[in-house]
Amino acid sequence: MSYEWAIQTAVYSRLKGDSTLMAMVKGVFDSVPQVTDAGVAADYPYITLGEDIHLEWDTDTEQGSDCTITIHVWSRYRGRKEVKEIQGRIFDMLHRASFTVTGYNLVDCFWIQSDSFMDADGLTRHGVQTFRIIIED
Repeated sequence: MSYEWAIQTAVYSRLKGDSTLMAMVKGVFDSVPQVTDAGVAADYPYITLGEDIHLEWDTDTEQGSDCTITIHVWSRYRGRKEVKEIQGRIFDMLHRASFTVTGYNLVDCFWIQSDSFMDADGLTRHGVQTFRIIIED
């Protein structure tokens, strides 16, 4: 398994496996179901795993990866409360947390930034969080 996929799988499993977070959202997705997918679309609110950047993080004795991963929250709630509560739970689940990245040693996971704004459609609140994950072989 590539370290890129191992990190994405670990983050997805961590979020999807939390009953408190799952009570707050309708799903966690890599690819959001569309209406054309067997007539089913994702209900709001939901989370998507977004962009990631991977950089070399080798030491003299170990190979490693420094990853920045983006997590998106999508909501149709009229205010910012829902997005911010979901982002708060994601923060609690990932920031300085210890979790398994299959095949690798998790060195650290920490929050970098959060943002929330109205999407261009004028209906959807969009929250964006970025986390840094460092792993080694």
